[in-house]
Order: sequence, then C-alpha cells, then structure tokens
Amino acid sequence: MACAGDVPTLEALAATSIIRKKLPALKVRFVNVVNLMKMSPTSEHPHGLADYQFNSIFTTKKPVIFAFHGVPHLVEKLVYKRNGRNITVRGYNEEGSISTAFDMTVMNNLDRFHLVIDVCNKIEHEIFNDLSPKTKFSAVYVRQEMETLLTKHKKYIEEFGVDMPEITDWKWDL
Repeated sequence: MACAGDVPTLEALAATSIIRKKLPALKVRFVNVVNLMKMSPTSEHPHGLADYQFNSIFTTKKPVIFAFHGVPHLVEKLVYKRNGRNITVRGYNEEGSISTAFDMTVMNNLDRFHLVIDVCNKIEHEIFNDLSPKTKFSAVYVRQEMETLLTKHKKYIEEFGVDMPEITDWKWDL
C-alpha cells in the first residue's frame, strides 16, 4: 500500500489497518511518498530513485495499490519505465459534486473500503497461489464486508448529511 497526499494517506492508513485486522496473515508494506519526483528514474529527474532503490521500496513481484491526491495518470507516467511494475493507482477522476469529504473519496474509489476491495481483488486474481486457503477465502468475505460498508455509508449520508462517526472518529490503532 502506497500513497501521496494528506487525504489519500489517511485512507491508505485506514485501509492498511482494516487489512491487518481482517487478513492478518497477509504481509502489507506501507509507503508514504512525500516527494513525488522520487517515483521517477534518475534519468528522468534529479530527485528520482535508481532502479535498485525503487525496487527495494516497492518490490518487483508484489502488487502495489497507490492512493494519490491527484489524477492517477501522473503517477503512472512517473513509473512507466520501471521494470516489473504492478502498480494500481487510485486518485481523483473529476467525480463527485457537493457532498461530504469522505463521500468524495468514495466517488473516486479512493476511500479505505475501495482500497481494501482492491487488495482483495489482487489476492483473488494476482497473488492467489502464494497465500493460504484461509487468507484466500477470507478475502472474499472481507470484500463483501467492504461493499456492505459502502452501502451503509451511502444510506447514512443520505439520511444525516454527514460522514459516519466511524469515519470521522477513526484513529490508527495498530
């Protein structure tokens, strides 16, 4: 799990917390990118990382979900020359209108629940063979639980006009 920006970092941290609780056998690395130019190769930007440095942080064989505070294409452009990249970027796609802060992330699939769903999809479609049967099957139920929470969120903001307390009051607890 990787991120850049204040809101994506909060959502990625919350997603990581959910994953660590619901899928404890799954190893999750959390990377917060402060200087986005570090994502590019040294040949493209003076702040860029050499391939061996980039690979030591993001690995070459594991999928990466990247939550970004801008348009996803920007991060994709920065890493497109990297070898073995398996980065899925979530960011703002001009979706949404007047709504709550969390609902804006939901409309752009950048919220904690969609990030966890992305991880569950990666488990099912990309890293299925490397995990225990318990983790594989648990991921299916975790995905269903996240979809239920998304429905609960929509109903809650329609009724009350604010984000659910479990969103606004969330704190890192691991």
